[in-house]
Amino acid sequence: MSRINLVFGLIGLLVIGVLNTVFIVDERQKAILFKFGEIIRADYEPGLHFKLPIMNTVALFSSQIQTLDAQPVRYQTEELKNVTVDTFVKWRITDVQKFYIAIGGSDINTRLGQIVNDVARSEFGKRSVNEVVSGARVEIMEIMQKAANVAAQTYGIEVVDVRLKRVDLPLEASNSVYARMSAGRNRVAKEFRAQGAEEAEKIRAQADKEKEILLAEADRKSQIIRGSGDATAANTYASAYGANEEFYSFYRSLEAYRKVFGSGEDLMVLKPEGEFFKYFGDEISK
Repeated sequence: MSRINLVFGLIGLLVIGVLNTVFIVDERQKAILFKFGEIIRADYEPGLHFKLPIMNTVALFSSQIQTLDAQPVRYQTEELKNVTVDTFVKWRITDVQKFYIAIGGSDINTRLGQIVNDVARSEFGKRSVNEVVSGARVEIMEIMQKAANVAAQTYGIEVVDVRLKRVDLPLEASNSVYARMSAGRNRVAKEFRAQGAEEAEKIRAQADKEKEILLAEADRKSQIIRGSGDATAANTYASAYGANEEFYSFYRSLEAYRKVFGSGEDLMVLKPEGEFFKYFGDEISK
């Protein structure tokens, strides 16, 4: 039984010894090999590598892009007005040996945050509030990324991107800017309303003009049509009258009688022998 335990013990020691002689570098990592605390190699490719137990130690670092989400910082513009800026930085390790020597046991976020703050303070101090709030944000981010990247190379890292998440004015400045913006928008609105009223008057005047033209043209055509109708009616009456003059005279007299005596209360003083009563005949004499 003791021999079996001894065998298993030897196998365990062998496994531990083998594990202590190999290490794996992932493709998302960079590795540094130390010999009694001294760096002897830092250029490992991804894969399986060997080391000497006890003498060698390995430190692994991420080579992926990392994010520094800094706390908002207040800067002054060229007009000496304060703005609160919230940024974030994308960075990665490019030289792991330089990174380890420069940073050691300190916090890289603190170092990198100080670099970004220095660059931002310089850039914001050159510009007006209007530029940093809206006009030059893209330009500021590009300049900050390039300047921070140059400074960060001392630490063996690359600054991939710098972004301004938010640029806020203090409350009193915000109120002032809002008032100016509101006044400007009101002025533009009044100009648009005045232009709209002017165009409306032009359109209304043109519509009234076209209306008068249409009415005049319609009246002219109606007069022509009415005249033509009157002429046709006159011709019809003339034709009818010419066809039987005696009957037409009789018909006209009956129409006249109906209009004159229609109410039954009319009184006329006329000679019975007059032209008006010629169709009454002997009834008048009686």
